[in-house]
Amino acid sequence: MVKLNKIYTRTGDDGTTGLAAGPRRAKFDRRVMAFGTIDETNALIGMARLHLAGDVELDAMLQRIQNDLFDLGADLATPESDEPLGYEPLRIVDHQVERLEAEIDQLNAALEPLRSFVLPGGTPAAASLHVARTVARRAEREMVELAADLEERVSQAALRYVNRLSDLLFVAARYTNDKGKADVLWVPGLTR
Repeated sequence: MVKLNKIYTRTGDDGTTGLAAGPRRAKFDRRVMAFGTIDETNALIGMARLHLAGDVELDAMLQRIQNDLFDLGADLATPESDEPLGYEPLRIVDHQVERLEAEIDQLNAALEPLRSFVLPGGTPAAASLHVARTVARRAEREMVELAADLEERVSQAALRYVNRLSDLLFVAARYTNDKGKADVLWVPGLTR
């Protein structure tokens, strides 16, 4: 369990941050950027939850996701290594991905079929979820870039999780827009 009784340490004053197993990386390091963007996504989901107005089921889904995002941050902050760590690192697992897929299917079953691309907007909850979705996509791009580095490792489960997350946030945004009936649709060439 995590115990934080001192918030500032001054160790980051030199422009580095510590990974879970101890090594320090520059704050602009790709791995640090990836778990930082996951943290941003988590905060935006927290903001979106403020607008759910009593949707207990969706709120519970998003709370589970927020917890998962701390797991994902821990996964990214503990690079896979051939060296033993002395403890079992926290990793995203297939079950978490499968749960997201089931929740996407559950929400999507209640939606009107799409007739066009959706413009981010509608209700405050939907707009907030769309912002979280775009930041989750940025996190995914950063994680994929990190995984492309032959000296770095990112698990396939973590990559699948962040990919499904943006899908879930898209579907959740539509769900909060009166189950898709209040979606704002793109009209190609509207202002020509």
